[in-house]
Amino acid sequence: MRLEGKGYAEVAFELLRHFATDVPEPELRKLLVGSYADFDDPQKAPLRRLAPGLHVLELFHGPTLAFKDFALQFLGRLYARQCAVRGETLNVLGATSGDTGAAAIQGLMHCPGAAVFILYPNGRVSPLQERQMACTGAPNVHAIAVDGTFDDAQRVLKAVLSDGEFSRRHRLSAVNSINLARVLAQCVYYLYAWLRLSAAEREVATFVVPTGNFGNVLAGWMLQQMGVPIHGFRVATNQNDILHRFFLTGDYVLGPVRPSLAPSMDIQVASNFERFLYYGMGRDSARVRAVLEEFAAKGAYRFAKFDRSSFTSSRCDDTEIPGIIRDVYQEHGYIVDPHTACGFKDLERGLPTVVLATANPAKFPDTLRAAIGIEPTHPSLERLKERPVVRVRLPAEAGAIRAFIDKHAV
Repeated sequence: MRLEGKGYAEVAFELLRHFATDVPEPELRKLLVGSYADFDDPQKAPLRRLAPGLHVLELFHGPTLAFKDFALQFLGRLYARQCAVRGETLNVLGATSGDTGAAAIQGLMHCPGAAVFILYPNGRVSPLQERQMACTGAPNVHAIAVDGTFDDAQRVLKAVLSDGEFSRRHRLSAVNSINLARVLAQCVYYLYAWLRLSAAEREVATFVVPTGNFGNVLAGWMLQQMGVPIHGFRVATNQNDILHRFFLTGDYVLGPVRPSLAPSMDIQVASNFERFLYYGMGRDSARVRAVLEEFAAKGAYRFAKFDRSSFTSSRCDDTEIPGIIRDVYQEHGYIVDPHTACGFKDLERGLPTVVLATANPAKFPDTLRAAIGIEPTHPSLERLKERPVVRVRLPAEAGAIRAFIDKHAV
């Protein structure tokens, strides 16, 4: 296989050149090399072997120490190119449960002609996650703490983006996985990891994916649909377990969002689930719309028939996360963050498994200190502690967000 042994940027180029057809290939290659130049591991996404058949795919070596950097460093460069080619400014809007916002800001804050507006649930992200968004000092970055949950922030985001006249007037674009380019960029690390498995493991390995908004695991499933023979996926949820309940029973039922030790997964309405439904329903957009309208009205939908064969799932609540962190550390000498810990719940021993490590544990020092008596640190996070927090607090209302963008758009 010609991609075996290739570096991350080269694997990304070989996959994404089939989709980014409007970017000349030499330029695309340069954009991708630049996207991963600041990662602190030469492999960018190293595959660590903890035990026979058990691997961890480390996705936290980018500038903001979370898996979102893989897509958003690239997306930021694509946006910068768009501004330069078109000679226009751009206003980028995003909602985050923790890591997307920081990664989007890092990818765009030095982009000439772009402003970044990031919505996040007030008091429901970790202190260091908030500092990564609100302590940049960049004048084109706007950290907006909204009242409510991530689902409220995402609802407002969709309302603003669906206002066609407003979006056109301000040249709005999205950084959430609403933007398909982001999901496609995330397909790359599944391919990169799969190529590094042994031949015997490749076609039987399961990828275990901590996820709340379904975008991370959707990227792997999309790669499987492209023809890469990945055996299957395990959706690892925290106590906000709407996806686990769906894959277990076929019932998609809204529940209250419960703040957790794994805050980036504190989600009940998984926006990328809509894409999965689209393909599972024969690409019938009318049927998907009808399902989502019923779900919006009733907070529940029962899927009598739906192919879930590529997926299993698990649920991990807050009472279990510290113990899992401790067990992984004692058994393997390896430290995981609380989101990645959810991926270690009920692992099937003896079967080839790749657990996606989605964030550096240093982003969650209180949880790690309580679990194993160790408080991991990282220089970039320590520097943030010395900077002032600059944010604005707004209600989770589309009108309030539109008014703020009207005032600060470029």
